[in-house]
Amino acid sequence: MIKEYRSIKESAGPLMLIENVEGVTYDELGEIELQTGEKRLCKVLEVNKDAALVQLFESATGTNLQESKVRFLGKGLEFGVSEDIVGRVFDGMGRPIDEGPKIIPDQKININGKPINPAARVFPSEFIQTGISSIDGLNTLVIGQKLPIFSASGLPHAELALQIARQAKVPKQDTKFAVVFAAIGIPFEDAQFFVENLKETGAISRSVLFMNLANDPAVERISTPRIALTAAEYLAYEQGMQVLVIMTDMTNYAEALREISAARKEILGRRAYPGYLYTDLATIYERAGKIKGKEGSVTMLPILTMPEDDKTHPVPDLTGYITEGQIVLSRELYGKSIEPPIDVLGSLSRLKNEGIGKGKTREDHKDVLNQLFVAYSRGKEAKELMAILGEGALSKIDLIYAKFADEFEKEFISQGFYTNRTIAQTLDVGWKLLKMLPRTELKRIHDEYIDKYLPQD
Repeated sequence: MIKEYRSIKESAGPLMLIENVEGVTYDELGEIELQTGEKRLCKVLEVNKDAALVQLFESATGTNLQESKVRFLGKGLEFGVSEDIVGRVFDGMGRPIDEGPKIIPDQKININGKPINPAARVFPSEFIQTGISSIDGLNTLVIGQKLPIFSASGLPHAELALQIARQAKVPKQDTKFAVVFAAIGIPFEDAQFFVENLKETGAISRSVLFMNLANDPAVERISTPRIALTAAEYLAYEQGMQVLVIMTDMTNYAEALREISAARKEILGRRAYPGYLYTDLATIYERAGKIKGKEGSVTMLPILTMPEDDKTHPVPDLTGYITEGQIVLSRELYGKSIEPPIDVLGSLSRLKNEGIGKGKTREDHKDVLNQLFVAYSRGKEAKELMAILGEGALSKIDLIYAKFADEFEKEFISQGFYTNRTIAQTLDVGWKLLKMLPRTELKRIHDEYIDKYLPQD
C-alpha cells in the first residue's frame, strides 16, 4: 500500500522538504497532489533520517503546502519501450508529443540502466559511415565507440548533428540501423528545426527523438539523456539493432547538474560544477558499447559547446578523459565558409585504426589517411611561413603543399551539409588531391596502392 504524507515542511523553487517519511530511497519517484487534484511528479534528491528533499519536474507555482499531499511510488523513473517508439517524437520525460497513437509498452525500464560488465564488452572494430569525409576518412567512427563533437557558440553543430542523423549507416547489408536523437535544453525553434528536417528527408522513419526545451525544468534535463539511452539499449540489445545516439547539447546538461547541486548547497568544484561531474558524465558515456552474445550495439556522438571556445572548460575537459577522442569544429574554417568546419588536425578518433582497412572500408584507407594528415599539416605550416616571410621565401615544394592545403579544405573538408559520400568516394577525393604532390612525396603509401588508385589522367 502506498502511503500518503501531508507533511511538506517548506518549498524553495522546485525543491520541497517533506518530513516524517518512512522507507523513502534516493532517486525514488514521487507524486505530489495539489489541493486542486492536479498531480505533479518529483524525484528524491536526498534522504536524511525521516526527511526527504525532492525536486519537482514542473514548477511549484500554485502549491499550497498545507493542503497538498505526497506519495512515493517505490520506484525510479521508467520509460516504456516497444518497437513502436521508432519514428516517434517524445519530450524530455519520454511522453509522446507528435500527436501519434499512444505507445503500448512491452516493458518499462528504469532509465538509469545497468552497468556493462567490462568482461562482457566487445572491443569496437566495425566501421560506421557518416557520409562526411572529415570523419569517415580521417577520424573514423567505429561501432560501440563514444566520440564527442566539440563545438562553440555560433558554430553549426546543429546542422552537423542533423547531417549525421540523416546519413549515418553501417555499410554491411541487412544491418538494422536506428538513430536516437536527444536534444537537451534547446530553444523551441531549434527543436522544430530538428523534427521538421528529419521528417522532410524521411530520416525520422528510423529515428527516435527526445526534445527537452530550454524552458523545461532542470531536473528534466538530467533525465533526458538517460531516457534516450534507455530507448537505445532496448533497440540494441532486445531488438538487435545498431543504434547511433546523438545528444546535443551536453553542456546544457552539465549546467542543469550545476543548478541542482547549488540548490542542494553541495560543496562545489571547478567553476562551481559539482565535484562528481566526472562520475556523472561517465554514467552516461559508458552506456555506449557492444556486448558479447548481443547482435546490436550503442554508439554515441555527444555534442557539447565549449564556453568561450575553451577546451580546458570542465565539461569538454572531463569528456575527453572518458571518451575515445573528439571531433572539433573550427571557427577559422567556418569563417572561410567551409561546411562542415571540422578541424581534422585538432580532431582524433582513438579507435579509427580498428575500423578501417581491407574487409571494413578499403585496403588503402590507412595509407591515404596518414598521407593526407602529413600533407595537410605541412601545407598549413607552409601557409603560416608565407604569411610571415612572403611567398618568395618558400621553396617550390612548399608552395605545392600550401596549394594542397587550400584545395584539401575546399574539396575534402567542405562538402556541404547535404552531400553524402560513401567511403569509396571519400578515398577517391583523397587520391585526387594527392595527385597534386610529386610521387616521391607519397612516402606513407605503399607503391602497390599508388599504382592501383592514383589517378593517371
